[in-house]
Amino acid sequence: MKRYILADQFFYANSTKDRGYLEIQDDKFGRFYEKLPEISAKVIDYSGKFIAPGFVDTHIHGFNGVDVMDNNWEGVIKTMSEGLLSCGVTSFLPTTLTASKKLLAKVARGIGEHYRKATGAKIQGLYFEGPYFTKEYKGAQNPLYIRDPNIDEFHSWQSSAGGLIKKIAIAPESFGVYDFVQQVVEEGVVVALGHSSATFAKAREAVDAGASVWTHAYNGMREFTHHEPGMVGAMMSQKHMYAELICDGHHVHQSAAQILLDAVGRDHVALITDCMRAGGMPDGYYPLGEFEVEVRKGTARLSSGNLAGSALKLKDAVKNVIDWGIATHKDAVMMASLIPAISCKINDCCGSIRLGQAADFVVLNPDMTLLATYLNGKLRYKS
Repeated sequence: MKRYILADQFFYANSTKDRGYLEIQDDKFGRFYEKLPEISAKVIDYSGKFIAPGFVDTHIHGFNGVDVMDNNWEGVIKTMSEGLLSCGVTSFLPTTLTASKKLLAKVARGIGEHYRKATGAKIQGLYFEGPYFTKEYKGAQNPLYIRDPNIDEFHSWQSSAGGLIKKIAIAPESFGVYDFVQQVVEEGVVVALGHSSATFAKAREAVDAGASVWTHAYNGMREFTHHEPGMVGAMMSQKHMYAELICDGHHVHQSAAQILLDAVGRDHVALITDCMRAGGMPDGYYPLGEFEVEVRKGTARLSSGNLAGSALKLKDAVKNVIDWGIATHKDAVMMASLIPAISCKINDCCGSIRLGQAADFVVLNPDMTLLATYLNGKLRYKS
């Protein structure tokens, strides 16, 4: 069935289009018209509103009381994927935590075998956050399972996942990193760097091997000093890489976020949530892996006081960077859709309004709050 979406502005990958009509043919995006091409056509009228591609969360552990590490694939593909539509998210990468080889294999197999059954936001791959980290910047990663990279072990997980692992985060100073990075990148897996005390030089070695993403910028990485630029210095100087950024107002100071955006460009920063099961839930105590986390007033912390993921919704991250005055409307949308998709090499199926691509999009109010989420051209959420 063909219909047209009327709105005041449309956010395309490299431009914005003013008032006009976006064609939806069955469940895919069609062409854009300044004037309605068919007088008798069905029109869905969003006059005064904006249309943007569905948001893509490439680093998210849980939502609505569900966590990827529960080893409950049904919860992930139903409860979590459905709940994320209320955040404007139409595609995501379920994200693991550092854990035993056996548990990670079970999680990978469960999601790998059933991810196509997702009834809400689409699962576009798996993100293994760990276990190849170092303990100094472990954050909420369990040190009992932190270890050096092992390509055979990774291949066993990828086999369990049916090839669904799209990204893995590692610490550059771990033993055997260079060969590991080269191998998995050659196999089409994106390597992110994080939870690391690496020097500037060590970080650059991993970059030279093929790493292309920084895990949650500033958080869980060696700070910048004038004697040792560290991970942060490497991140600021490698402008071809992509940096994940949590813009909840707790993980990163607004000025620090702006410095990163100015340093590497808004076209190389991906807004992510790092959300845990507490997302969409009331304040209280929640398990994260094998730890207990207290969520209070928008922050998630371990008993030590360290941040442990977030309860951030991606739609709020978009609004935050605009309200903070560090991104335009177009930049904010791009950083929550196209850039995360490009960073994980899934932009062939999500992240933009493009002819022939699945019609996954959001309707935004002029203040950039979420009004509605469409999946495959169908209205699935309305605020």
